[in-house]
Amino acid sequence: MGGLFYFSSPSGNTHRFISRLGLSACRIPYRASEEMIAVDRPFVLISPTYSDGEGRGAVHKQVIRFLNNADTRKNLRGIIATGNRNFGQYFAHAGDVISAKCGVPLLYRFELSGTETDIARVRAGLDKFWTRQPLSAQ
Repeated sequence: MGGLFYFSSPSGNTHRFISRLGLSACRIPYRASEEMIAVDRPFVLISPTYSDGEGRGAVHKQVIRFLNNADTRKNLRGIIATGNRNFGQYFAHAGDVISAKCGVPLLYRFELSGTETDIARVRAGLDKFWTRQPLSAQ
């Protein structure tokens, strides 16, 4: 199975989801002053959405910084996005942005820290996804 990386703000919604997911995952540093991690194996990214109500600023600057590393980005295999349904058409919009910019599939969307159904679907979906993915770099 490939890796799982995620970003979570101090609100902790994404971190709570990861904790409940029960899979090994690495957290992207929240502060720009922290050393950014690099990824040398295939992975799926879980990212919350930050938006101004018109879709701008959907991807957090630390996630952009993480993906700006070409060696990390080439190992990205898919994106799972989270957000707040109050943003309507921009719900989990970071997933759309990252999917389009990096050419990877948007695998799933969930709200805030997810439900038990979301947890079960993501677990099962990741198992199925990794059985179909070549683990070598693209």
